[in-house]
Amino acid sequence: MQITVSNSILSAVIDTKGAELKQLLKGNQNYIWEIDTQYWDKTSPVLFPIVGRLKEDKYTINNKEYSLLRHGFARNFNFEMVNHSENQVVFRLSENEETLKVYPFQFELEMKYILIENTLTIQYSVKNNSETSMPFSIGAHPAFALDTNLEAYALVFDQEDSLIRHKLKNDYFSGDTSEILLQDHQLHLSDELFEKDAIVLKSFQSKEMTLLKNQVPYLSFQLEGFPHLGIWKKANAPFLCIEPWQGFADHCDDSGEIFQKEGIIVLPPNEVFTTSFSITIL
Repeated sequence: MQITVSNSILSAVIDTKGAELKQLLKGNQNYIWEIDTQYWDKTSPVLFPIVGRLKEDKYTINNKEYSLLRHGFARNFNFEMVNHSENQVVFRLSENEETLKVYPFQFELEMKYILIENTLTIQYSVKNNSETSMPFSIGAHPAFALDTNLEAYALVFDQEDSLIRHKLKNDYFSGDTSEILLQDHQLHLSDELFEKDAIVLKSFQSKEMTLLKNQVPYLSFQLEGFPHLGIWKKANAPFLCIEPWQGFADHCDDSGEIFQKEGIIVLPPNEVFTTSFSITIL
């Protein structure tokens, strides 16, 4: 089922499956990529309880092994709609028989979409209802529609002069890094940047980024609640993913013990973790 929220400037359409953003419209223009399965079958999945891929898709807790596929399971389940008004909606996912097989924790994941003027804010709330501490990561994966060549676009970081890219090899971090020099804080986009998978920034200083189209501001992102970032484009696909993360994929030498995983959040019993990011249409 698809739910719409709107105000006088924007409207957003969210599917209850995965609480996934399907459209973000200003007038007749949809800024979110519309699915073409030859490239990808998602538009903006939530990544929970992991971000990226685990080594051999497995992890251990107290020497017991579990299997969990890339980016976790939240995107595959129907969320309950718990609140809906004209300009906001809240969805909730809790543990079930299937999740407990691969992730032995009781949780509540809430996603709240709020439209205020020309900005969509997406808030995440994770509650640990288990009797033990709960390890998790969470992230966003929105795909923005491109209506011209990628070279027409650039990302402006409000603080950085250069970026440290952590390289992936067969979906895992190799330990290798490279520096990407920016021009006037701008990362000029090209397909060549994505020939060896996503650009992954484990750390960066900017709290706001702007996507330019032909050097004209197009979208901006407020990333106060997310310390890591992925930028990804599939070859020849007319979209660009800009992905705020709390957590990331395994290193090729990781032990598999999830409580030792780099970037993992460990939430005590009955505690709540919250974070958010915003998209502004310019």
